Amino acid sequence: MVAINTILKRFESFKNNSAIYWMGSNYTYKDLLIKIDEWVDILEHNNINQGSICGFVGDYSPATCSLVFALMKRKAIIVPLSDQVEDTKIYSFKKIAGVKFLITIDNNDNYSIETNKINSNNNLISDFIKCQHPGLVVFTSGSTGEPKGILHDCENVMGKFIDIRNGWGTILFLLVDHFGGFNSLLSSFAYGGSAICIPDRKPESVCQIIEETKATLLPTTPTFINMLIASRSYQNFDLSSIKLITYGTEVMPESTLVKLKGIFPNAKIKQTYGLSELGVLRSKSKSDNSVWVKVGGEGFETKIIDGYLWVRSHSNMVGYLNAPNPINKKGWMNTGDQVEVKGDYIKILGRKSEMINIGGQKVFPIEIETVLLEAENITEATVFGKDHPIMGKVLSANISLKTPESLSELKDRLRKHCVNKLANWKVPLRFNIMSNEKQHNERFKKIRNQ
Repeated sequence: MVAINTILKRFESFKNNSAIYWMGSNYTYKDLLIKIDEWVDILEHNNINQGSICGFVGDYSPATCSLVFALMKRKAIIVPLSDQVEDTKIYSFKKIAGVKFLITIDNNDNYSIETNKINSNNNLISDFIKCQHPGLVVFTSGSTGEPKGILHDCENVMGKFIDIRNGWGTILFLLVDHFGGFNSLLSSFAYGGSAICIPDRKPESVCQIIEETKATLLPTTPTFINMLIASRSYQNFDLSSIKLITYGTEVMPESTLVKLKGIFPNAKIKQTYGLSELGVLRSKSKSDNSVWVKVGGEGFETKIIDGYLWVRSHSNMVGYLNAPNPINKKGWMNTGDQVEVKGDYIKILGRKSEMINIGGQKVFPIEIETVLLEAENITEATVFGKDHPIMGKVLSANISLKTPESLSELKDRLRKHCVNKLANWKVPLRFNIMSNEKQHNERFKKIRNQ
């Protein structure tokens, strides 16, 4: 466990630095190390040992952050579960992973431990345990079927953090059960930065914490950025401490990116790219207001085949717990993301599963959503295909408004707006005004399977 031990030892050199901000209090790296040791004793007392499949439910806090590293030290298989997702999903995740021990951490950072009377008969896990490394299980979204459990070797995951980089004051926005969220947690501590825990993910709350802590890094999603813009919460707080905003998990509308740069003129804005199966790649945006990005480097290789991005990673997953491994014998995986190429840069058009076939013409929703978001009075737009007896599919758009507007007026206005910017067959046939219905899930990613 060279990588894990290297980073844990590094904590000693940061002992007086702020490690965690939670509920108005700062905890140093010295405090973090004490909490890790306390957890190690608790885990040992409860027979959570090398190879034990241990899940935890909660949001970011001193208890959850320190527990992650304690489980690594115990060489357990970690299954992070967010308290922001539905109980039915948590149940499904526990079943897929074969969680034997479940640690629940409440809003006051108190914990409880329960033991499930199940034994994992998963051959992949059984074989992995033999290497005596801690493991990590995260899950796919399950938007096109049952979620897939993804097993990682924590030593490989931690390997990318060995080289020393600058530490950030990071807003822990992405959920802990998401690979991107877990990556944010690890990078916060690996470089001696501060992990800033937020009470909730409302735009106003996030802005308030940024002002309060002088946070420097905000990792988030395009959907949340749209919500931030629509809320205008940024007008009520001093957000000048933010030096870097990273976004990923879904394609960014170019119109949203332009607005974001206007709000944060002094911050660098960077597109990130990763998959739960492969890890988070190094990336470089062409500019702050460009969706063109260069990905790869340092343990990652990329290639384009028939317009689709393929990736080979040194931190590839061990495999799926409940599905065949999509990584070929040479270590390459088709990401399913279609891209345009311009020199060393790519523009991600969308996932293959999101492509809509309109009378033989193929379109990605993000192209249309970008145009819709340029129109007045629109705060959020989600484009998807609806079944049609003749055309096969027709385009439909769910629209959220700043101020009330009649559906007939909205249709006329948006169609005129779209006709000037899109081919006729890309103009949505149907529009739906959303009132209180959410267009995104708990991970602030668009819901497209309408």
